[in-house]
Amino acid sequence: MVQALAFWKAVTVDDSNLLERFFELLRVHNVRFCLIGGQAVNAYAEPVVSLDLDVVIASARVADVEPLLRKQFDVERFEHSLNVSAAGSDLRIQIQLDQRYGQFPDRAREGRVLGIDLPVAAVEDVLQGKVWAAQDPARRGSKRQKDLADIARLIEAQPQLRPLVPSDVLARLV
Repeated sequence: MVQALAFWKAVTVDDSNLLERFFELLRVHNVRFCLIGGQAVNAYAEPVVSLDLDVVIASARVADVEPLLRKQFDVERFEHSLNVSAAGSDLRIQIQLDQRYGQFPDRAREGRVLGIDLPVAAVEDVLQGKVWAAQDPARRGSKRQKDLADIARLIEAQPQLRPLVPSDVLARLV
């Protein structure tokens, strides 16, 4: 499975080892976290390539973690996220700050993503996050279309999830 990580690092041109350094920082400081978004969908459905990595950290630790991140990485703060990047990498890590995601790390499980074992939000939580994103009118249309595709991937791989998807979202699936 190292091949998956090597492929992703090549696609993201991650010469700075941003991915490994980011996870190491969280682990060294005992910060509970989990993957959400497209990479989390990849843990439950047929994987697709993405340059993004979406993460939720335990909400009680956000104030502690932000200064630690700023010591090692470039960090931009937005209303609902911290965006983490580094020179020498096209990888984009987004830490979700929306409180609706706050309990996701508590329900996370270990999953194999990018060839490494990482905490991944429970499949129901991954789906819920995608539904929230698909229903967000402030989100770019192209992003909402990708969210719909991710929802479709999840319910194709795990049909028992279909009843959890609101009818207005199901109606928009191809």
